[in-house]
Order: sequence, then C-alpha cells, then structure tokens
Amino acid sequence: MWHQIKSYLFFLLKSKNQHGIHSPFVYELVTICFYDSKKYSEYKAIKTYRNKVLQCNEIIKITDYGAGSRVFKSNERKVSAIAKNAGTTLKKQELLFRLVRYFKPEHILELGTSLGLGTSPLAIANSSSKITTIEGCPNTSKMTQGFFEVFELNNIQLINETFEDFFKASSSVKYDFVFIDGNHNKEHTLRYFEFLLEKISNHSILIFDDIHWNAEMTEAWQIIIQHPKVTVSIDTYYWGFIFFRKEQEKQHFTIRV
Repeated sequence: MWHQIKSYLFFLLKSKNQHGIHSPFVYELVTICFYDSKKYSEYKAIKTYRNKVLQCNEIIKITDYGAGSRVFKSNERKVSAIAKNAGTTLKKQELLFRLVRYFKPEHILELGTSLGLGTSPLAIANSSSKITTIEGCPNTSKMTQGFFEVFELNNIQLINETFEDFFKASSSVKYDFVFIDGNHNKEHTLRYFEFLLEKISNHSILIFDDIHWNAEMTEAWQIIIQHPKVTVSIDTYYWGFIFFRKEQEKQHFTIRV
C-alpha cells in the first residue's frame, strides 16, 4: 500500500493534462478520446451489464493464477463481491469503450477476463472487432460466458486457459489492441510483453493494468518503456499505454485522466 501512495504522489508531481503535450498523436488521443465527455448511448448497455454482474449473488470457487487478492481470504467468493472489489470500474469501462471507438481495432486480445467488466465495453464499442479473451479459472470462465450469451456479445471468444498455455498454442494473428489485466508480477508481465512483441504491428496499442500495483509492477513498466521497439508510452497511473509507431520519436508522457 505504501508503494501505491508514494507512486501516486510522484505521479501527481509529474503528470500533465493536454496543455503540456508536445506530440500531435498523443494530443489528439488525449483531447478526442481520453477527455471525451460525451454521454454515448452505448454507456447504458455497459451499465446494464455491470449491474447484472453486481447483482449476482452466486458463489464460485476461484482458481487464481495471478498475484493473489488483497481483499479476499477464501477462494470461494460471491460474484457480486468479485465485481465490486476486483472488477474494472465504470470510469475505466467507459474509457475502454472510447479507446476501441477511437482506434477501431480489428483484432483485440484481453489477458484476464474475470467477469467480463473489461471485455463487455470492448465488444459493445465495435461489433466488428474480433475479441479473444483469456481466463484461467474454469468457474469464472463458465459464469462469464453465461453473461456474454445473455447480452448477445457474439464477437467475443472466451478461452479457458492459462496465459502461458494460450501463448504456446497461439495462432499467427496480429493484435491491434491488447489489454493486459492479470497476474501482477514482474517476471510474468515481462514474459507476456516479450511474447506480444511478436504479435503486434506498427499501429498496435498495449495497455497494462495496475502498473503501480506494487514495486515489481512499476519496475516491469520501467523496463517495458525502455524497450527499443517502444516509441510512445503513457502513464495514467492505473494504466500504462504502449505504442510502437516507427514514425514517432521516443517519448514518455505522464497524463492525468
């Protein structure tokens, strides 16, 4: 917890809004997408999905392949409690929606489905996008697949595998948009990044969740942004954005969202 507090204070000291950005690409992303205050009609569908999950009182047994939970002491958890304590917030859901709407990716990969609170806005934003989402826990996968079917989110393929098994069997698909929301561990995060380098193009975007979750994750983030293939990186405190645009000079931004 102390690491998060210290990181947040440091973030506040360094962070800027759109007025301190000297990159046309990043300036447009921030002003048109990040700071877009329009109330999209699709937000209603996102909230309806969210409420459905938050109202589910079924108890499931969790198989956790990640860094563990700071909230739950037992692996038997109520679905609504998982959504409330560990799920993507409504603000982040709406940003995910805007990001997909802005970039219009064809192939989306999500590592860490959980209950689909992050997946659903990806699907709602663009029904033409093909979304592959990976969840290691069998019971969570079964529950979430049910939610997807109820809401007819037919552009989602949910795969019940560990990330490592998925990578081993992975196809030749190149991903335009990748959301990494699972296993907050330095070694694993860097391993996923190295794999994903083979699955991206010049215009791909990688989003890492909880880059200041602990000291290890912050160290992993610093290593990632220094990689020679990374040209633009954005630290929004809770998410880290990575771009590979060869036409851009290498720059790092710390931006309040």
